Amino acid sequence: MIVKLLAYTQNADKICASAGNSCYSERPSHELMDDGEDPGRVLSKIVGMGHHSVVEHAVFTFSAEGVSRALTHQLVRHRIASFSQQSQRYVSLKEPTYVIPETIKADPEALKEYTEMMDRIWETYRELSERVPAEDARYVLPNGCTTNITITMNARELLHFFSLRCCERAQWEIRGMADRMLGICKEISPVIFRDAGPPCVRGPCPEGKLSCGKPRRIKKG
Repeated sequence: MIVKLLAYTQNADKICASAGNSCYSERPSHELMDDGEDPGRVLSKIVGMGHHSVVEHAVFTFSAEGVSRALTHQLVRHRIASFSQQSQRYVSLKEPTYVIPETIKADPEALKEYTEMMDRIWETYRELSERVPAEDARYVLPNGCTTNITITMNARELLHFFSLRCCERAQWEIRGMADRMLGICKEISPVIFRDAGPPCVRGPCPEGKLSCGKPRRIKKG
């Protein structure tokens, strides 16, 4: 898995803070950008009041490479976002490229069975591709098949995404991607993402008896 930040709102912390301040000032946000106020104090106060819309002014675009279709099926459920995914209609997947879960890697017999099945799937896919359109041959491809996807979210949706997907109870692959994305966001906008992550970063776990009992901390970068 490779996760890279393609683009982001420059000075996101200051922009969101000035946007929030402008709601309570006679002055426009462009005049409030450099008034010397601490963006952290401003955002803590405004967001703490429940006005999360101010962080929607910050937008981040990521590229994720080598992730499975099982991951992207989960990812696209986050509907307040934009996605552009590698097409299996127009991109021929001639060589087997797929994600292998660590639990399978750790079991030699399971790994042998898994890789043999993948080889059979791709052999069938190649044979079908010679007889029918690739968009029809792709129906045999598995959830583990790798793909590339571009993801754009505003900071408010990212905070929600991290709250769900950085949780220890989230599926391991999407959690790994979310952790990497959050580490990058913490470097770029430390104020907005200061308390980002699963709910246990900010307080009690809401999972009750289903809690893992292991509060998480996400590193920067």
